[in-house]
Parts: sequence; C-alpha cells; structure tokens
Amino acid sequence: MKTKYLHTMIRVHDLDKTIKWFQDFLGLEETRRMESEAGKFTLVFLAPPGQHDAPVELTYNWGSEEEYGHGRAFGHLAYGVENIYETCQKLMDAGETIHRPPRDGRMAFVKTPDGISVELLQIGDALEPAEPWASMGNTGSW
Repeated sequence: MKTKYLHTMIRVHDLDKTIKWFQDFLGLEETRRMESEAGKFTLVFLAPPGQHDAPVELTYNWGSEEEYGHGRAFGHLAYGVENIYETCQKLMDAGETIHRPPRDGRMAFVKTPDGISVELLQIGDALEPAEPWASMGNTGSW
C-alpha cells in the first residue's frame, strides 16, 4: 500500500490576515482555493515555492465565532528559513512576538494570528549566536 502526505489543516478566524501572515513572513504562495456555498466554508492551500506538494490548508468557516482549542495533541508547523535572524527580525519589526528566540542560531517559535505555533529552523548549519537573540528570554507558550 502506497501512502502520500497531502496537507495539514488549521482553522482560522480571519482568512485574509492569516494568508497575509504566511505570505509576508514565510514566503508561502497560494496554490489552490475552494469555496463551498452549501458548506459555508473556504479552503485555501499555501505552500513554499517549489514545494506545492506540502501545503498547509487554511479552513475558514463562514460566520463562525467558535473558539478553536489548541490541545496538546497538535504541536506545531515547521518551516526551514534561509536566515533565522533576518526572519525573526522581520516578524518583530511587524509587531509579532518571538515566543522562543533563536538563541542558538538554529530554532525559533512564533505564532500565527490564530495562535498556531510555528517552528522556524535555520536551513543548513546554525548561525553563530548573536544579539539581541542570544540573551532574549522566552515569551508565553510555544
């Protein structure tokens, strides 16, 4: 039996804001969109350039005010970035919180507008520890 990974789905409250977050901070691009009048939902698939076979699916349920719990069973999404310091600085400059700073030059955690934890990993070798990251503490949960 052959199995193929298809996608990971997360529910969002503000579709446009979340799409913008993934596009602006991680460079993801929209690969597919589906709207269902009958089901009252929109699905948007975003993926890194050249990796359209590994998307995240954003599900927006029209008019839903339901709070989506963030149980411990789901951990995080993970993306490799070319320069973890530059990526984290771009996030901070836009007012985003770096919940686990890249003190080691390798790994950081941030959250999407809906509170989904995203791990950022330096592609290749870790960068040399540098300020302000090296002495920054954790903020909140990640």
